[in-house]
This record gives sequence, structure tokens and C-alpha cells, in this order.
Amino acid sequence: MGDTIFGKIIRREIPADIVYENDEILAFRDVNPQAPVHVLFIPKRPLATLNEAGPDDAGLLGRLLLACADYAKQEGFAEQGYRTVINCNEHGGQTVFHLHVHLLAGRPLHWPPG
Repeated sequence: MGDTIFGKIIRREIPADIVYENDEILAFRDVNPQAPVHVLFIPKRPLATLNEAGPDDAGLLGRLLLACADYAKQEGFAEQGYRTVINCNEHGGQTVFHLHVHLLAGRPLHWPPG
């Protein structure tokens, strides 16, 4: 696991409010939520950014998005709507360098954000 806060969460070295887990993916509530529902979906195998993903990672990336959709359906907000976001590098807003998908829901989400 990478030596980021997310690697420490995966290894259970620091606590997190985990809401979803399988062999490849872990999801937990964001500690600084930007919406009533703000969950981070991360691969257990570290990739620092989306730029590091290659053709061999296509299945994992797809399963990350499907996990988001499954969670939205399970929690009952899929039909009303939600947003998924992947930030990449500093100018893209990435602050933890372990690839993650933000799932946001629970209020109308406008673009640009605000």
C-alpha cells in the first residue's frame, strides 16, 4: 500500500467510516464533506494519479465507477442523481496522491461548483 493517508486507512492504521469494501476497493466517508453524501472510493492497490493508470488498469477503473453506482443504488439516491469526480494532480485539485473517486449526492449539484 502507498504511504499516504489512504494507504493507512486501507491498512486500518487510522480510523475511517468505511461504507463499502471488496477485494479491490474501499470506500469511506470524506472527513470534509462537500455535500450531504461525500464518499471516497479508492483502489486498494495504490496508483498516485489517473495519469499513472495504463491499459492493465482499465478493469479496475471500471469497477471503481461501478462500485460508486452500486453504492448510490443501495443507498437510494441513484435515481435522484449524484456526481463522481476524479481530481488529477495539483491544478486538478488532487491533495492525496492515491487515485480516488469522489461520490457526491444529497443536494442539487450545479456546475461550476458553488
